[in-house]
Amino acid sequence: QVQLVESGGALVQAGGSLRLSCVASGSGFHISYMGWYRQAPGKQRELVGWMPNIDTKNYGDFVKGRFTISRNTSVNAVYLQMNSLKPEDTAVYYCSVRVGREDYWGKGTLVTVSS
Repeated sequence: QVQLVESGGALVQAGGSLRLSCVASGSGFHISYMGWYRQAPGKQRELVGWMPNIDTKNYGDFVKGRFTISRNTSVNAVYLQMNSLKPEDTAVYYCSVRVGREDYWGKGTLVTVSS
């Protein structure tokens, strides 16, 4: 069993920055995919950024160079550096990892961007 805990969500003004963290805990597992998703009120969950392996980074089209995903395999962590935040980035941000054929999700961290 893998547990994920996200942190770093906060209230921030438009144009500001936040760094989200997600740490996976458990024992005896190997993570392949790590990613960040978000869900705004009344909207479907969308993919923000993902790393299918340690060398590859992908982003949703709306990111447009503002966010950077990274991972630290030694501590089973994934991060999302978010710059130039906009009010439309307001959402609950979730991390997800894949272990074998199983996908695991955190409970989310709330990011609120005020105008």
